[in-house]
Amino acid sequence: MGVTHSVNYNRYLLFQKTVLIKLSEMYISNLNLMTDKTEIIDFMKRFSFATIISAKDNFPIATHLPFIVSARNENIVLTSHFAQANEQWKDLENNIVLVIFSEPHAYISPKHYEKELNVPTWNYISIHAYGQATLITQTEDVFDVLANTIDNYESSYMRQWNSLPQDFKSKMIKGIVSFEIVVTDLQAKKKLSQNRTENERRKIINALSNSADTNEKLISDFMKKEL
Repeated sequence: MGVTHSVNYNRYLLFQKTVLIKLSEMYISNLNLMTDKTEIIDFMKRFSFATIISAKDNFPIATHLPFIVSARNENIVLTSHFAQANEQWKDLENNIVLVIFSEPHAYISPKHYEKELNVPTWNYISIHAYGQATLITQTEDVFDVLANTIDNYESSYMRQWNSLPQDFKSKMIKGIVSFEIVVTDLQAKKKLSQNRTENERRKIINALSNSADTNEKLISDFMKKEL
């Protein structure tokens, strides 16, 4: 294949991937669209135990993993690792992958609405991050992934980690496969009763705030920011 043909073929592959992403867009009404990049990244960092989805032979495969969310040269980069026994990692670099960040959610009863002709619904926030994955294979870089993960989730454990025997840590990293994803498409949605009247929204917030359910309390907090 000549250089020109190679360039054209690469452009064709990029076009195919772009079309597939557009065909896979999450439904988001204009009222529920999140556009503030800082807000989106903050949500991803706060609820960073996400679901990574890839495809093998046209069959979707998913794994639930903790992610480190970082910014690099204006790009959003997602870093994590699989257990080596989880063979999903073998197909990461062959396709665009999807990572879904979505945690707080709450059932919304129609009893909070001013009119009887209404039905129940659900409030939630969800971020879909598409991107190209790259495996991290250098030993030093894998150690960096683990160090960053420890620092993010339990920095006080770092002292204990550093004191562990090197041969033990080296054996541990042989059992994982680290990777990073440069996000190429970000779809963010917050469905927080934005279509309801202020009075209705305040009634919902009051009910959720007084709930014993953590998810409902979190949704009420997010709803307060939208008033």
